[in-house]
Amino acid sequence: MTLHSRILGAASGAAIACTAFAAQAEVLFWSTQAKPVEEAQAMREQVLADAGDVDYQPNDGGPWLTRLQAELQAGSGTIGVLGALHGDFSAMNPDDLVDLDDLGVMSASGTFNDLAKLGTGSMQYIPWMQASYIMAASKEALQYLPEGADIDALTYDQLIQWAANAHEAAGEPKFGFPAGPKGLKHRFFQGYLYPSFTNGVVRTFASDEAVTAWEKMRELWAHTNPASTNFSFMQEQLLSGDAWIVFDHTSRLAQAFNERPDDFVAFPAPAGPTGRGFMPVLAGVAIPRTAPNMDAARALVEYMLKPETQIATLRATNFFPVVEVALPGDLPPSVKAAGDAVAKMSASADANPGLLPAGLGDKGGDFNRVFVDSFERIVLAGHDIRAVLDDQKGRLAAIMEETGAPCWAPDAPSDGACPVE
Repeated sequence: MTLHSRILGAASGAAIACTAFAAQAEVLFWSTQAKPVEEAQAMREQVLADAGDVDYQPNDGGPWLTRLQAELQAGSGTIGVLGALHGDFSAMNPDDLVDLDDLGVMSASGTFNDLAKLGTGSMQYIPWMQASYIMAASKEALQYLPEGADIDALTYDQLIQWAANAHEAAGEPKFGFPAGPKGLKHRFFQGYLYPSFTNGVVRTFASDEAVTAWEKMRELWAHTNPASTNFSFMQEQLLSGDAWIVFDHTSRLAQAFNERPDDFVAFPAPAGPTGRGFMPVLAGVAIPRTAPNMDAARALVEYMLKPETQIATLRATNFFPVVEVALPGDLPPSVKAAGDAVAKMSASADANPGLLPAGLGDKGGDFNRVFVDSFERIVLAGHDIRAVLDDQKGRLAAIMEETGAPCWAPDAPSDGACPVE
């Protein structure tokens, strides 16, 4: 249903035209996203230009939550629509959000739609936009793909074989990994490797399946440029030819695609025994139960999922659409390449998202260090995998117990602190 028909339906029987209704209906869009001045301005002037009378107000997480909680406690308020990350919504009581099933809008990813139910049977928020980490390769490496491999549906074994083939052909290892001091290697382990092999991150940290995952990482490292311990932005290694096949965040690959768009390809992360693990930065839109104008709020949520709105949001924020859209030709090459890869990855039948850690407070760095230290001891120093995981398990458990952070996907939900089993 279009915004026009939604508003017209809401105004059915009233002696006003739907356009007049839209002009009078003010919706406060209270968001933790698109906070930089340039992005907020683009949201107001471009994304929301045809949405009626919408007041877009982005805020940091603290003030955003404080005002929302005050209105919920009072039983009334002025906030019409919420924009926030999945982790923000998952920390809320679903009863404080309006059931949005009957809107009939959702993302193209069944995985995202399931997440948006927040453990209930209905949509508590609607997926709005996404960012992620992807794979990229020089087209020079495509000739070395294993026979029968589909670059958009690779397995870890196929990726390892591809890296081995490229290594043999080049006479030197050509896989590149952001293992440098400022590289995002911890996100690979948390959001990609562990979900793909263990269907968890915290509960399964020291499992037998985790041992297998680290064995695969060792196999891949055998074909990885050893200078990767100094690599933090993989776009540089693609451009220099130091690496032919790489993993990194979309923003850290952009330069390669923008400078030489015809030389590189972007594609989804590989799959393991428990799915195609990937880490989406997923934002959604929701309606608090205290919204003063439900019809106008619901119309705005619907508007945010329109293909043209999704493309405008991409231009404004560099977050990618969650619905199927034809990306226009005037977007930067990096946006088009990464957008296609992210869409394929999130919509894949075996998608298994490893969400950003949540609830860790100032212990987030300590949490990441557990995975980085495990990598350095197991892969770089060659220590026994089982011994390292058993040792690190205690550190991880202490962090979870101190913070009380409950489990996040793909780990099964927990009452209280997520256990390290």
